[in-house]
Amino acid sequence: MATIVLGAVGTVLGGPVGGAIGALAGRAFDQAVLFQPGRRQGPRLTELQVQTSTYGTQIPRVFGTMRVAGTVIWATDLRETATNSGGGKGQPGVTTFSYAASFAVALSARRVLRIGRIWADGNLLRGEAGDFKSEIGAFRLHDGGPDQAVDPLIAAAEGVGQTPAHRGIAYALFEDLQLADYGNRIPSLTFEVVADDGPVSAGAIVADLTGGAITGGATAAEGESVDGYAASGEDIAAAIDPLVQAQGLVLTARADGLSLTQPQPGGTIGLPSLAARINGTAEAARRAARDPAEDVPLRLGLRHYAPARDYQAGMQTAVRPGVGRVARTIDLPAAMDAEAAKALAQARLTQAWRARGRIDLLCGWDALLHVPGSIVTVAGDAGEGEAGMGEAGRWRVETREWADMGVRLRLRGWPGAAAPVTAASGGRVLRQPDAPHGATRLMIAELPVVGDSAPDAPVVMLAAAGVSEGWRRAALFTVDPASGTASPIGRTAPAAVMGHVVVPPGAGSASLFDRHGSIDVAVPTGGAALTGADDAALLRGANLCLVGEELIQFGRVQPIGPGQYRLTHLLRGRRGTEWAIAGHAAGEAFLLIDADRLVAVPGEAVARGALFQAMAIGIGDTVPVDAVRLIRGEAMLPLAPVHLAAQAEGAGDWRISWIRRSRTGWDWADGVDAPLGEEREGWAIAVVAGGAVLRTVETDVASWLYPAADRAADLAAAGGGAITLRVQQRGTHGLGRPAMLGIGG
Repeated sequence: MATIVLGAVGTVLGGPVGGAIGALAGRAFDQAVLFQPGRRQGPRLTELQVQTSTYGTQIPRVFGTMRVAGTVIWATDLRETATNSGGGKGQPGVTTFSYAASFAVALSARRVLRIGRIWADGNLLRGEAGDFKSEIGAFRLHDGGPDQAVDPLIAAAEGVGQTPAHRGIAYALFEDLQLADYGNRIPSLTFEVVADDGPVSAGAIVADLTGGAITGGATAAEGESVDGYAASGEDIAAAIDPLVQAQGLVLTARADGLSLTQPQPGGTIGLPSLAARINGTAEAARRAARDPAEDVPLRLGLRHYAPARDYQAGMQTAVRPGVGRVARTIDLPAAMDAEAAKALAQARLTQAWRARGRIDLLCGWDALLHVPGSIVTVAGDAGEGEAGMGEAGRWRVETREWADMGVRLRLRGWPGAAAPVTAASGGRVLRQPDAPHGATRLMIAELPVVGDSAPDAPVVMLAAAGVSEGWRRAALFTVDPASGTASPIGRTAPAAVMGHVVVPPGAGSASLFDRHGSIDVAVPTGGAALTGADDAALLRGANLCLVGEELIQFGRVQPIGPGQYRLTHLLRGRRGTEWAIAGHAAGEAFLLIDADRLVAVPGEAVARGALFQAMAIGIGDTVPVDAVRLIRGEAMLPLAPVHLAAQAEGAGDWRISWIRRSRTGWDWADGVDAPLGEEREGWAIAVVAGGAVLRTVETDVASWLYPAADRAADLAAAGGGAITLRVQQRGTHGLGRPAMLGIGG
């Protein structure tokens, strides 16, 4: 019987092939015997998606374009960088650590042309344009060519004499990849490997794997090419088995050697070829039978990689009518679109259904011309086809046996023209935008007290974002304005929601919800983070933003153009910033106060009344980006008192009174004084006229008696004009903002 056993194929193709080809001449693969469903069929699809570093792990041979995880073949220890912050003015110091790693990942046991995108933990690390999304010192691709040189970084670490060049293995080398974006660990990487330009045929893949011992047909038949393929397995037969199953290929012997192709036409077996007698004994020339329908899968699934879905695994399923419970799946480690996978699944199911029918023929010697694997017709055959499952009268030569002075042929039913493929969908992928990192935008924001404690240093935040959606993070530094020395303070937070004011808010009150006012802002990136909030959430502090110097909360968001939003239902002058309500202008800065997107500057790095300079350097910055701001120390100073009033007392004296506010008391508690929040209570009162200070008074209670004689003297000094009372709380670190009360002449 002209059948090659599977174990022999693996041995022959894996070793010397010169004598083997002669020994195999005239023989052919029988798919039903060689590629049995129970046998290991090359790599499972999940194996190409999980990065490994296990010794002895097989490295696939990649064809076309595929997404593979690869195997880590070399790595350094993590490189640790410590950054110190804090420790000033009685506060404990904080040391933060960042890590980088250098490592090499083997991708293919075959030469590759280039690397496209790279994913880290499922997110883009390298875009289609070759831009990296995270900071990296260097990246090199060794293509696996025969003259591949030793990588200099590995050689420097291991020694030139101890470092292999890994010729024949394509691998990628990462030098100092920053790991902050990946939890300070080496992420799981997958690579878009381009090993060939364009699709590759099954014949080309097999020819490469067997060193030319087996070739494909002269031209690739329809459906025989794939966008990419990752070949691996315990032997070469296992590596090509998924292709053979999915594409229905057969191995035939030709004059120029072995060929793995689609079954070829083999002519017609005429009635004269059938033998009625062998060695004088009468025998039936034709016996027909049909296998049970239940033995044929009711549904056949084909798992593959979908290029349109970033090479994620997908499955297309073909279903036949009729009875049955068997389901079968073919794992094909190939890249192809959904329509092609659906067509293959449908073709294989149709073929399995037609193969139920079989014919055993007893022929004369002229039947030796019919090669196993070829497609024939039988003269006078009425056909074994069934409606909707293939054309009757076409048979594949399954076996050919020369015995008893005759030739015995077994034929299996073969489908005719392919049935139309039903619509196929590969599903939708939620793809991370592949945008360039772009330049960094940096903003220094000084805030009043935003917590429940009274700080002893200015509250300064650094906000950073990019000019494009692809921006991630940047390294941060403080700069000494005198010497220009830069000191690292870590990395930026995720992109802040920051922009500028297009239409500023008008006048407003810090006491009520503003249901009529609005602010138009432009947020170039991060605008999706602007969402509305109900009143309960607003009273808990939601949607706090810095508009110029005023803290405002907004309850409603209305998109009004690309990257532009109208904010309404406002709470104005939050956290004691009512003094800034009247000072707005178009073009001033807008920043959403989100602690997760801001970086607090260490207290010892800023000083009240001094310039503060910061610098950021991101992947997309050709030069450092800097920002400078004069620090006023708003969070260190008391708030302006409220309810400043004058009440007449006998003999022309006036009682001036007010209500204290506190840096540590933000809740409205009836009947309870606001906590002091300072070392001691003290108030500075000034009588002002025309910009000149006429009188100053100090008191340690929230009231002052303005005697009639002093008032008369001050009015005289003012020339009979109006005078103004200015009241400021004296805090631990200085005078707070004033409350003003005008007194007529």
